Amino acid sequence: MLKKQTILWLMLSFLGLSTSTKIMAQDWPNLEKYKKANTALSTPTENENRVVFMGNSITEGWSNANQDFFTDNPYINRGISGQTTPQMLLRFRQDVIDLNPKIVVILAGTNDIAGNTGPMTLEQIRDNILSMVELAKANNISPIVCSVLPAYDYPWRPGLQPNIKIPKLNTLLKNMASEQGVMYLDYFSAMADDRNGLPKALTTDEVHLTKAGYAEMERLVQKAIAQVIKNEK
Repeated sequence: MLKKQTILWLMLSFLGLSTSTKIMAQDWPNLEKYKKANTALSTPTENENRVVFMGNSITEGWSNANQDFFTDNPYINRGISGQTTPQMLLRFRQDVIDLNPKIVVILAGTNDIAGNTGPMTLEQIRDNILSMVELAKANNISPIVCSVLPAYDYPWRPGLQPNIKIPKLNTLLKNMASEQGVMYLDYFSAMADDRNGLPKALTTDEVHLTKAGYAEMERLVQKAIAQVIKNEK
């Protein structure tokens, strides 16, 4: 009888995969992406108001649109393109808590509505973000819960009516933030057009942002961060 290891090796060989490839494929939350960068980070100084940005492609793309926003401020970008809230929750300890920030900015949920990792109810999305909020608070990190940005439709999966679902999710997130006594940052109201989507000046594809879109987000999040820091004093 063949051993399990031998069977696995034969299966991987048949598929043209190595055992190392198989191991990487199991990294569902993509913990490897920021592992080295996290290790290279120094401990924050006593007066450093370190902020970690947790999110998906909108957050990850922020550094490409305006790298200075992160290099000129004590801000750390931990966005990963395509990710959903369960993936972010799994990496929250490594990519947020272990970096010892004072604040975490959580922008998540649109890929859940798009079904990137399977079906998700709006309540399940809210609950995953709630779990991140609870983890942050338990570790003396002040969370900023962001509204999901407007999206009229998803180019990679059309017809899911995010323009209807996102406002409903944002209501759940706003209520949750109020119940938890944490900051709620309403990007949606400031950026939505009359379709509950993004205006052309702010988006490249109805979801992702132009530099003007990121500039609007920067204006809003800087105010929110300043308010949280003021409240902590």
